[in-house]
Amino acid sequence: MARQDWARAVAFETYERQRNAGLPELALFPTLAAQLAREAADETRIRAHLEQKDILTVPGWLRHYRTAPVPPYLAPLGDWGVNDDLTSATRLTEDGTSYRPPPSAALGYFYLASAKDPRPLMVHEGVPGHYMQLALSWANEDPIRRHYYDSNSNEGIGFYAEEMMLQAGLFDDSPRVREIIYNFMRLRALRVEVDVKLATGEFTIPEAAKYLETTVPMDAHTAREEAASFASAPGQAITYEIGKLQILAFLTDARLRQGDRFSLRAFHDLLWKNGNVPIALQRWEMLGLGDEIRALDGER
Repeated sequence: MARQDWARAVAFETYERQRNAGLPELALFPTLAAQLAREAADETRIRAHLEQKDILTVPGWLRHYRTAPVPPYLAPLGDWGVNDDLTSATRLTEDGTSYRPPPSAALGYFYLASAKDPRPLMVHEGVPGHYMQLALSWANEDPIRRHYYDSNSNEGIGFYAEEMMLQAGLFDDSPRVREIIYNFMRLRALRVEVDVKLATGEFTIPEAAKYLETTVPMDAHTAREEAASFASAPGQAITYEIGKLQILAFLTDARLRQGDRFSLRAFHDLLWKNGNVPIALQRWEMLGLGDEIRALDGER
């Protein structure tokens, strides 16, 4: 399935680049201050887009996903991963915060994308992605669901949010940004292959890094970080792709079974609220379909 999604991402990125031929490339923000100001404005616009398009409810109590300069105590980490503080179940009155380095052509894969347009990373990490999903899940009335963690669901929702927002028209004002989303899709799909081959010994860490560098493609520094991370936590990199595919199958089942009664907003509201627990469990509770639950239990 990951290889099929990989081929789909490559094809869609190819179509998008052909469609955008002749358009100017995205420029870097001139200063970090300009980038942070744009990020604040984009966060507000994304929240409005979710409501206006009837995609997902943004409750009035939900705080904001903010970005700020990298603080001195995190500076030694460079652009390793994504540095943020998304609060917790006991800190829902605080804004989530993600830190940004100054815009530069030398930045790693994800921060370079944000230095051109903040939205691709924001929809995964912030709104409607991780910050929003976690805040809504941490407000769940069930204490177990507030504190349970399932990477398939959490990362699946983050990945799903990227393409969902593309299809919902968020990036229609900037076609080159859609190319970034499709390239993100290429990376997520490739992570499955790299994760498995590292775990089985088919790839060394340098081999995995080189494969990511040339096939995504991405900068060598980020590729090495990705490979080292996957080697230290086998199976985690798979959860982005598997979680997204589970959500798409869940949505399809709900749409076909509910017909005209189906509401995308209601579906997403349930998914985000329960985003800390397995998708298979949510599907069973919403639709009464227990086949995936039985399969997990080893029943046939």
